[in-house]
Amino acid sequence: MKNDMSPEILLKLLSDQTRLRCMLLLLQQGELCVCELTYALGLSQPKISRHLATLRDANVVNDRRAGQWIYYSVSTELPAWAADLLESIQAGCSKQAQYQRDLKILKKMPNRPANQVCA
Repeated sequence: MKNDMSPEILLKLLSDQTRLRCMLLLLQQGELCVCELTYALGLSQPKISRHLATLRDANVVNDRRAGQWIYYSVSTELPAWAADLLESIQAGCSKQAQYQRDLKILKKMPNRPANQVCA
């Protein structure tokens, strides 16, 4: 599937703080369960799921179901310019306090899906 994403669409999607925080964690971690994003960002599951659905509908992220869990990852179908932009955003934000807090909280999450149990 070809992704015809425009810069305007991608930048509008990333202008929302919750979607940007989700994307930064996905870029760094590769794939995360909704429960991990909920835990790391301290937001409700419906709110996180709604934002992830918006990103999925725009073909920015992919989802996969494993039992009752849904995992998200950055789409490999993004245009090269979009992937480059996301990489630059991640590099630029990686030292910012909010991103560091999100990552620290995620890493401290007990019973992460890798341990076969989701919170």
